[in-house]
Order: sequence, then structure tokens, then C-alpha cells
Amino acid sequence: MLDFFNQLFKRHPERMRADVEIYTWQTCPFCIRAKLLLWWKGVNYKEYKIDGDGGARARMAQRANGKRTVPQIFVNDQHVGGCTELYQLDGAGQLDPLLEQAAGGS
Repeated sequence: MLDFFNQLFKRHPERMRADVEIYTWQTCPFCIRAKLLLWWKGVNYKEYKIDGDGGARARMAQRANGKRTVPQIFVNDQHVGGCTELYQLDGAGQLDPLLEQAAGGS
């Protein structure tokens, strides 16, 4: 039955091989929205919940070219931005190909 729903909603989790990391705050609506899109696409991701952790936020900002807002999303160690940029990539048809690339480019 799950196969039926995966086909119905065009979810292809077996194709999503990228290494995805997302920095979040627990109650951030943009974080929730970004994680929902990743879930919908069948992406397994590593989440860093940085609520109130200044050190973690500083590490995130260093990786994200100084950006301190959440979420900040990385695909195969490449910074793609936040929720808005994630949805823009999806709308342009560029997110799935990015998520289908295995870490290391293979």
C-alpha cells in the first residue's frame, strides 16, 4: 500500500541520496516548512536543533557565509540557503537533481 501512495504522490525516497543537513529551531515555522518539503521528497536529513545555543548558531553562521537565521540548509556540504531558497530550487525544478546526487558527486 505504501508503494501506491509513493507513486500517487511521486515520492521517490530511493532516489534521494544526497547528504542533507538542516539547522533549526524547534518552533520556527520556516524550519517546519523546510523539513516538510524534505520529508515530502523522501529525504533523510541530519537536523541540528540550535535553540538557545549561541555556539551552535555561530558554527552555523560560519558555514552559512554569515547568515544567522534559521533554517540554514546544506546539501552535500554545499550551502543552499533557507526555506525560501529551498522552495525556489524546487519550483525551478533544480531541487530533485541536487537531492539525487550522492555525497562526493557520484
